[in-house]
Amino acid sequence: MKNLISWQRIWPHLVAVIGFMALSVMYVSPVLQGKKLNMGDDLQARGAAREVIDYHKKTGEWSSWTNGMFAGMPAYLVATDYPTSIPTKLGQGINKLLPEPANYLLIGLVSAYVLFLVLGTGIGLAALGAIAFAFASFNLISLEAGHVSKVIAIMYSPGVLAGVLLAFRKNWLAGSALTALFLSLELYANHIQITYYLGIGIIVLVAIESFLLIKKGDIKQLTFIIAGLVLAAVVSVGTHTTRLWNAYDYSKETIRGKPELTALKSAGTAPKQDGLDPGYAFEYSYGIGETLTLLIPNAYGGASSGGFSPSSETFKVLASRVSDPAALQNVARMIPSYWGDQPILGGPVYAGAMVFFLFVLGLLIVKGPLKNWAVGIIILYVIWAWGKNFAPVNDLFFYYFPMFNKFRAMTMVLALVQLLMVFVAILALQTLVQRKITWKAFQRPFLITLGITGGITLLMALMPGVFFSFQSANDQNFVANFTQMSGDKNFAQQIFDAVLTDRQGMMKADAMRSLVFVLLTAGLVWLWMKDMIKPFIFYPAFILIMIFDQFGVSKRYLNNDDFVSNYAAQAVTTPSPADEQILRDTDPDFKVLDASTSPFQSATASYFHKSLGGYHAAKLRRYQELFERQIAKQNANPGILNMLNTKYIISADEQGNKVAQANPGALGHAWFVEKYKIVPNADAEMSALDSLNPRVEAVLDQRFADKLTGLTLLPDSSAKISLISYAPNALVYESDAKNEGLAVFAEIYYNVRDEWKVTIDDKPVDLLRANYVLRALRVPAGKHTIKFSFEPVSVSAGSKVDLISSLLLVALIIGALVVEARKQNA
Repeated sequence: MKNLISWQRIWPHLVAVIGFMALSVMYVSPVLQGKKLNMGDDLQARGAAREVIDYHKKTGEWSSWTNGMFAGMPAYLVATDYPTSIPTKLGQGINKLLPEPANYLLIGLVSAYVLFLVLGTGIGLAALGAIAFAFASFNLISLEAGHVSKVIAIMYSPGVLAGVLLAFRKNWLAGSALTALFLSLELYANHIQITYYLGIGIIVLVAIESFLLIKKGDIKQLTFIIAGLVLAAVVSVGTHTTRLWNAYDYSKETIRGKPELTALKSAGTAPKQDGLDPGYAFEYSYGIGETLTLLIPNAYGGASSGGFSPSSETFKVLASRVSDPAALQNVARMIPSYWGDQPILGGPVYAGAMVFFLFVLGLLIVKGPLKNWAVGIIILYVIWAWGKNFAPVNDLFFYYFPMFNKFRAMTMVLALVQLLMVFVAILALQTLVQRKITWKAFQRPFLITLGITGGITLLMALMPGVFFSFQSANDQNFVANFTQMSGDKNFAQQIFDAVLTDRQGMMKADAMRSLVFVLLTAGLVWLWMKDMIKPFIFYPAFILIMIFDQFGVSKRYLNNDDFVSNYAAQAVTTPSPADEQILRDTDPDFKVLDASTSPFQSATASYFHKSLGGYHAAKLRRYQELFERQIAKQNANPGILNMLNTKYIISADEQGNKVAQANPGALGHAWFVEKYKIVPNADAEMSALDSLNPRVEAVLDQRFADKLTGLTLLPDSSAKISLISYAPNALVYESDAKNEGLAVFAEIYYNVRDEWKVTIDDKPVDLLRANYVLRALRVPAGKHTIKFSFEPVSVSAGSKVDLISSLLLVALIIGALVVEARKQNA
């Protein structure tokens, strides 16, 4: 153990980690002034979790249900804790090492550093590869947007790969322990889509490495490796049983599950009807030509908005008509510089000109299965990112490949493309540094690489118009809209012509920029191979130029301007006068529809109210269908909002100020209906809502008919039911009626595994679903106490598995350390 943890072995890595910490903080230096990153999706997430967090502060308990968003949904999708999961606690602790978002950059740097050390690159190349990966544009653009869980999953990905490679290449037990550690942290990030893409790549790697061992006849070693990695996977997944079980159950009832409406079923062409709609899943598809941004960042105009500076032609043409400086800036930001296929883009996926050069060089000089695996997976990932633009292949994956149709925005797989391009690039430098190739053998691939990368960038710098039109499918709409706004078609055409000029200029400028970095990289490599440069110059020079390359592009999208003071951050959550008016209502449980914004694309109302709207990637399917087919349609049945107990509606006046209006038709917390109707399926249930008077009648699916056998509703004007106690996960009502009745509750029905435990006078009763989305009960005559308690078995049983698996994870890591220490001391 003494040799294993000796200072001589540790201090170089400690220096590297300190350097990574400094670099992370340097990139987001406003955090040193106490400023915070103004992340859009993070603000949405805080709004979604507001009720749950307030309840936790008040009671010390994490509710598994919230009414704060979408009229009600499982709360563990927006905020919770996993007290028996050690990796969760470890991940939370790691996140506190540096201020946000420097902490996430540090995770990526250390994780990638470990990967390249496992490859045997040495400290210098490991640090270089870590910087190239962590500061790649996709990661920083995702941070700016507030996609925190996605970024954390991306940043832990190299560590998972490191563990698998260590198991196959050096030490099966240490590799299994490392895999378990990083995979458990990867799963802590709670972004299944990234983990899924990573997992596919690793499965292919395991298959290739296993084949090679079988070919060598080393079956015994393979058995140990596979057993170790399976153990690592099982233990890692086990430490997040609660989290994964929650997500699995919830997914069945979301837009990723099977639809019941016939119109949705018939829209599919696949034998499997579960999963997302293909149009929705492939909405964000990477253009095939857009792949050029991996080398030239602004090849397709950069981001969707904010791309035109005062020196641009577009700005100058606008300035000829718009005199107000503020208005001029706003209009210039609204005009799309991006001309690719995606509806909205925060910025390009730029691997780095240096990385791209070394990647191409690696294709030619690196030998062996690792390079071949990485290149093959890169090709697969890029094809996936092309989405609908490569439909013949991606449709097959969508309809027939397990879980593929559960995810949208497949462009995020490009984060792993960046990682694997850096992987091959570092393998190329390792080949050069370790002199695995002679000068003679090096010259031809070097010239080919320089010809390809330098040639592409030079052509795009000189004559990009020969290859690209710089027009998008939406440009005609832009011209039409600008014509309508300005009342001058000629002026709109002048603007469009200027936009085309600027788009071409952006490609030229960035192509020249990339050419410079290509030449600098080629020059350093050439000097090294000619023995004209020493390591103490070679490594710092490479690292410094890499920092300039990656920072230079990523800073366009995440920079100091994105940080705000604590005061400004708090201002986002300050209630408007309309909010304050509603907050004076002491009723503990009613819904609010904020129609002043896009209610089903924003969780801001959830900061203050129990909102009908919200913001989440996986909405309950039935509630989404209710919104699309009832709430959002013209001449909608007002009874739908009433049955959801929508007590207030927020709108915007002519000045854009929020105004709260009371809805006198809101039906309250619960009510007895006078009659009910049984319908055969979801289509009939949805159709019945068109004219339903929910105060008088309830409509129920045939599947609940047996629970209503013998129920006859008799007139009873004195029947009443009242909410007497409210908590997000526990509601208590009192009922009083002369006859047995059917009560409908203004609460969302969700019961995958009988999560809602319902009792009448402490005796269990069956929960029914009425009016497509609401809860209903048969209530006997007389006075009764009705209790709803949300108790998911996934939480109660899952937490025990979390704990057992966490202890096994610790045992595996300690065991690996002890075995390694004995080897060192032997």
